[in-house]
Amino acid sequence: MQLIGLTGGIASGKSVVAKRLAELGAVHVDADAIAREVVEPGTPGLASIRAAFGDGVIAPDGSLDRAALGAIVFTDPQKRAVLNGITHPAVWKRSRELFAAAEVADPNAIVIYDVPLLVEGSDSRPMTFDLIVVVHASMATRISRMVELRGMSRDEALHRLNSQASDTERLAVADVVIDNDGDLENTLAEVDALWQMLANRAG
Repeated sequence: MQLIGLTGGIASGKSVVAKRLAELGAVHVDADAIAREVVEPGTPGLASIRAAFGDGVIAPDGSLDRAALGAIVFTDPQKRAVLNGITHPAVWKRSRELFAAAEVADPNAIVIYDVPLLVEGSDSRPMTFDLIVVVHASMATRISRMVELRGMSRDEALHRLNSQASDTERLAVADVVIDNDGDLENTLAEVDALWQMLANRAG
């Protein structure tokens, strides 16, 4: 099995790259989906968040009120660190279970671990990737995408960007960089080349 860490800042286009790799045959493990799973009602994760942040982050139906929690943590690095300390270990534990299942199903599997906070969460898991792929787009491009495609204000977009690792920090851990600042066709061509390289390594 090859375990590939795939990361990129918000609105870098990481999901486009992950989707293409899955279409080509990779096993896609989505850390964002797992992050939602580990804080569902009845989970230890949600109980810990409630204890740390209060009833105000719990919706009337008992689920996590993500908007309320986001309003707290995106502007306060200390509170964000508390949240990460609850969620990151739980996400990593579940992720390892999925990696193991993929390897049992196919010892030659190419597993793409799609994780936005790969750099930020590195203190809560061992760095055991065979390769780290960073999807990169300029700050201006990403702000434009968040405002135009996600309906955020410019200030909100900047808050989100500043709450994540810097481009320099992400690029420092990259083995491969996918440039997603241009058109989709060029990005997909880079992804296809990456896949061919991974397939060749797998033998």
